[in-house]
Amino acid sequence: MRRRIEGSTARTEDALKTTLGAIAGIQRNVSLMLGAKAAEAEKVRNWLVQHLNEGVFQSHSERLGVCLQIHEQQIEVIDGLTKLCNALSRNMRIILHPEQDQDDGHGMGAGFDMEEQGR
Repeated sequence: MRRRIEGSTARTEDALKTTLGAIAGIQRNVSLMLGAKAAEAEKVRNWLVQHLNEGVFQSHSERLGVCLQIHEQQIEVIDGLTKLCNALSRNMRIILHPEQDQDDGHGMGAGFDMEEQGR
């Protein structure tokens, strides 16, 4: 019986190590995406400065509306990536410190419903 428990514990530890490695890989990929998004945003900014000048729009409010649309799209992408990173961090914290998760009552899905209700 004892051998079975030790083997199960070793398998659990191996599974947790694999999970942590996968989460770390995902976080690295997300950081690469954020870097690419930052470079893309800089290119968009440069294009906007060059091409969306006073002569293109009939009014200032029209120009402002187009710029706000572009910014809103960028913010949505950043917001989505931030939520993904927060979820990965929360899952990693749960794996590394399961006793804290049980004490404070926050589960793997905690935070998403609360954030969405506030909007």
